[in-house]
Amino acid sequence: MKEPARTYNQNHVARAWSADRNRVSIYVSWSYPGEAGRDVSQLDNRFSTMTEVRRVAWPAYGEPRFADPLFFQQGIAGALELFFWAWLPFQKLVGEISGHVVPVFQRVDQAGFQLPLDERVLDDVDTLFVFGLDHDITGQQASDAEIEAVREFLKRPGTRLVIGPHHDVGADDSVEIRAMEYVHHGDPLVPRQQRFGQYTRSLLAGLGIPVINRYALRPLRDPETKKIAPLSIARDFDTKGWLAGVENFNFHQHMPHYVVEPGSETAVHVLARQPIDLSHPHPLTQAGEREFNAFLWVPPAGDRAGDVMIADSTLFSSLFGVDESVQRFWTNIVGV
Repeated sequence: MKEPARTYNQNHVARAWSADRNRVSIYVSWSYPGEAGRDVSQLDNRFSTMTEVRRVAWPAYGEPRFADPLFFQQGIAGALELFFWAWLPFQKLVGEISGHVVPVFQRVDQAGFQLPLDERVLDDVDTLFVFGLDHDITGQQASDAEIEAVREFLKRPGTRLVIGPHHDVGADDSVEIRAMEYVHHGDPLVPRQQRFGQYTRSLLAGLGIPVINRYALRPLRDPETKKIAPLSIARDFDTKGWLAGVENFNFHQHMPHYVVEPGSETAVHVLARQPIDLSHPHPLTQAGEREFNAFLWVPPAGDRAGDVMIADSTLFSSLFGVDESVQRFWTNIVGV
């Protein structure tokens, strides 16, 4: 079966609103040139090159489609394109549910077009995913105008914002602690310092949502089946059924822990916590924690009629496995 024809260099065409069709969009907070153009001689705070991915994942990605530089970029840009590949199943499922295409916007795209989070994105969406994949070093920050635009978006009944600052590795200056974090998650492609999410953190702060991303935790898996451990779910608080029928997420070696500012628990509900792999120590487990906060919900309040959820972009990526539970999670989040 042939793959569908793909287009590039097109302006977005707005989708018509209807009560029974949820318009879903993805907004990636990175500067693609800022990420792809990082100096590969620098060890920290950059994505891997495609060549590094192929070396670590061998024999995966060994076919010419990914390994031949005539067909696929071998630098950082190639690794970035893997993200787009991995979101396609999510986009396909959402399209089947909603009857709409799912556009992917970038804060700065491959061609250098800049798109702040404004009415060009927000007037044409009901459920917006903001994937916080910008390295802090690239300086992405939500402006006052963007924060106000998102506030206005969330005043519309039925809107949903799913926002996900990625992991934050190596925040501590201690070499020993950075080494501990590295051994804990066990991914050779992640440098000793890789700090993500400044844009999404600034947006959350501007919206008055007291949540920050910390660390990169390795989820617990069954040693025999390799299946990820079930979530600890606060079902009594899940009054909208975001996690109905969901038992687990997909497995990724380094997931962020979403810290809720003390005293804010009534405004922010931690709906799902993920058991941590304790085979190797980590500062969070040394502090006594055995689970990390994986999925949070901020119900409507005041003039905010929309729901806000905090979830990492990894949960919507096929790179790390998609089972029935994950598909049910996707369906719950985007359903009308």
